[in-house]
Amino acid sequence: MIAFLKGTLSEALPTQVVIDVNGVGYEVLIPLSSFDKLPTPGSEVKLLTHLAIRDDAHVLYGFSTETERDLFRQLIRHVTGIGPKIALNVLSGTTPASFQAAVANGDVKALSGVSGVGKKTAERIVVELKDKLGDGTDIEFESGAFVSPENQKMADAIAALEALGSKPKDAQDAIRAAITMLGPDKPVDELVRAALQKGK
Repeated sequence: MIAFLKGTLSEALPTQVVIDVNGVGYEVLIPLSSFDKLPTPGSEVKLLTHLAIRDDAHVLYGFSTETERDLFRQLIRHVTGIGPKIALNVLSGTTPASFQAAVANGDVKALSGVSGVGKKTAERIVVELKDKLGDGTDIEFESGAFVSPENQKMADAIAALEALGSKPKDAQDAIRAAITMLGPDKPVDELVRAALQKGK
């Protein structure tokens, strides 16, 4: 099993990268959440990997954090009907903290908003992962550090905006702007209201 790749980032697209490891180029499929954290091409990069062996190909999937890889593996190993492609869509369509919170709260509507995930699949995710993922308070945030109260508040506010129909990237940008404007001490509902007003 290939646990990680460390080398030079040769090519970077939103859905895949090529990493040069001692003269060998490895093509790796990635979620958008990992693409956002990549350095510029030509820089050194390290990605955690999951190797999927099929009859016709060996496919490498790459992740910036252990949390992303763990969620990917939970989805493909424990949820009926979810393969690597849909698992990548889930990671691309939401943050790990928002996903875990949605599962813990049984938020089928939020989960079914992810590309490729219908209502029935979302219901299966909730049923089959709820006991495995916990309540969302122990998950790592984007930086890879454990969630502080401030980051948990930010994750909750982002999840609320996503539930109201915002795209994950737009929700993150709007909440960051609201925190900059109002300060980090404001409660989640005030941050969400400010973000919604700014978006009008």
